[in-house]
Amino acid sequence: MVAQNVTFGLVAAAMGLAAIRLVTTQNVVRAALFLVVVLAGVAVQFILLAGEFVAVVQVLVYIGAIVVLFLFGIMLTRAPIGEDADLDNDQRGVALVVALFLLGVIGTVLADAFGKQEIGFGRIQRSADVGDSIFRDYIVPFEVVSVLLLAALVGAIVIARRD
Repeated sequence: MVAQNVTFGLVAAAMGLAAIRLVTTQNVVRAALFLVVVLAGVAVQFILLAGEFVAVVQVLVYIGAIVVLFLFGIMLTRAPIGEDADLDNDQRGVALVVALFLLGVIGTVLADAFGKQEIGFGRIQRSADVGDSIFRDYIVPFEVVSVLLLAALVGAIVIARRD
């Protein structure tokens, strides 16, 4: 149990640092690679929670497909790859204050809503249960996301073909 807690802490710290670099980097390709680190960390967290099926789906769908789609869109639209000073502004302090305020508000709301309620991990779902849940209860959001990704890909091709 101690090894799992240490692993969780290390992975969470790596995910936090990568997430901060994701939103602060001025290079679009590096931002996509930091996104890979964050999503791989989520897969590791699922493995720690004994959700191997969800971890594999995380790797295949998000790292394997979504990030490749992002990189494809970046390369196809000829987005500026190097650092660009025009993308930065002087509002980092204001953003930090707002982020800390929102962190406090969300923490307070969650503490009030759930209090000392414990999460029960007693029942581990089988892969069939997860698949049934996705394709029975959540089929509409699943299809909406796939249509949205297709529209984003078609939009990137249309924007790139105008040149």
